Amino acid sequence: MREAAPAQRVFISGVAGFLGSHLADAFLADGLEVVGVDNLVGGYLDNVPAGVSFHRADCNDFARMRALMQGVDVVYHCAATAYEGLSVFSPHFVTQNVVTATSGMVSAAIASRARRFVFCSSMARYGENEVPFSEDLAPRPQDPYGIGKLAAELLVRNLAETHGVEWVVAVPHNIIGPRQKYDDPYRNVAAIFVNSLLQGRRLSIYGDGSQRRCFSFVSDVVAPLRQMATSPACAGQVINVGPDDEFVSVLELAQLVARLMDVELRCDFLPPRPREVPFANCSAAKARALLGYEPRVSLEEGLRQMIDWIRARGPRPFLHHVDLEIVSDATPRTWSTPEP
Repeated sequence: MREAAPAQRVFISGVAGFLGSHLADAFLADGLEVVGVDNLVGGYLDNVPAGVSFHRADCNDFARMRALMQGVDVVYHCAATAYEGLSVFSPHFVTQNVVTATSGMVSAAIASRARRFVFCSSMARYGENEVPFSEDLAPRPQDPYGIGKLAAELLVRNLAETHGVEWVVAVPHNIIGPRQKYDDPYRNVAAIFVNSLLQGRRLSIYGDGSQRRCFSFVSDVVAPLRQMATSPACAGQVINVGPDDEFVSVLELAQLVARLMDVELRCDFLPPRPREVPFANCSAAKARALLGYEPRVSLEEGLRQMIDWIRARGPRPFLHHVDLEIVSDATPRTWSTPEP
């Protein structure tokens, strides 16, 4: 198939966030115009690259999204309240900002006559399946966040196909690197470890730390995402984006971070979080076949770059900025009774 005409104007939600800001950098370097929105719940304003036409706005504001998308070729929906563990205790907040926000985003993109809509889903869609997760597995999400991401995928596919807009579902997972929000106690385990160790804190590990994950360096995710703007092979596809090697436990990750920072590792092992999947990593075979994907940054090198960035900015207190809608005996005590 022939490559589609290059996009000239790209819209990115979550542009002050980790992935969205790096993606914006890549498109600006290509000479494209980038329009971006963010409500700053999960990002830093200084993440927004110079050159982005930035608007502080919420994806749930359909009229605003439709107005800002005028003349846009491709829409990337990167924004999400990506709180998988917290979604068990704040399901309304998470669902509103995953499912409802996506319905507004894709509707605005269609109404604005965008050519393609790229939705960033989550490995949480697979839930408790045999690893590595491949795209042809029947999704079995185990928590409200995963359920919401899968529902949002179905909305994107249904509406895009009904109205003749190309769609792609990208499934990036466990991304690390500079610009990641590290003062958020609910997500981004590697960043939480770094911020905690810089403050001389003990690390909180849920369960025995045997949960296993793969981690993706941000540049290795941005490269295939860029191709999704134009590649004909990606249209109408769900594609995992991330490595399927270096499958490490959370405890091994903590040990590696402490070693790279040259600090003593002290851990508190807390009760397991409900609905947490023990083993989660994705096959990269489809991304290799369709996009020539190959990760270039090892876990250790990626952690080094993230540690250097957080150290340069300085440690920050953890901000418990999301209200718990449900507090029960299952709620992690570090969330319901934050440390001083």
